[in-house]
Amino acid sequence: MLSVARVSPVDAELSWHGKAPGAAGRIVEFATEPGGPWTILTYAPLTQTTYRHPDLIPKTHFYYRVRPYYGPASRAVDVTLPKGSFTKAEQRQEHRWAPPRTIRRAGVRTSPVRRPSATPTDLRATVMHANGIRFTWTDHAEGERGYLLEDRPRGGASFHPVAVLDPDINSFGLITLPNEKRASYRVRPFTYGECSNIARMTTGERPAGRG
Repeated sequence: MLSVARVSPVDAELSWHGKAPGAAGRIVEFATEPGGPWTILTYAPLTQTTYRHPDLIPKTHFYYRVRPYYGPASRAVDVTLPKGSFTKAEQRQEHRWAPPRTIRRAGVRTSPVRRPSATPTDLRATVMHANGIRFTWTDHAEGERGYLLEDRPRGGASFHPVAVLDPDINSFGLITLPNEKRASYRVRPFTYGECSNIARMTTGERPAGRG
């Protein structure tokens, strides 16, 4: 069950409860029309039960829903990048290794995305420069809605998605953030579960002096 409260004229606070056995997490979505289109706000861990959506368009209807997502994660790989910030030279690079792509591999068995046998294998992380990593893996999933690349910076408590990729992708290059010099990474094919109820809120006038 999902509910939404207007905590200021242009700020929404969502809260939800309910079980999702076997889920990897939940997505939180919003729309400005009851039938969509829907935009994903966040991929929330199962332990998260609230979300704040701030600085909304005044005097507008907003619609919200949550739904679980499923899929087995690969083993994690640890990456340590060389020292150095993102440079102008790196900005000028074409980074041809970075765009998502599908590397065709013969003889790979696949399984429905929610089965353990759909777990990605052979995840490899290749350091391309001080702030870039290329990931490759073997895709064993069928029927997935896409892939998530997840990371856990050193000292972090849990993994969080850092990239959402199309189905069948098994190569992707990540330009990292400063706190990702040392981090663990994994990939996960995913599919969605049933949507929650739709919660509606209408914003008010923007407060004077804000925005």
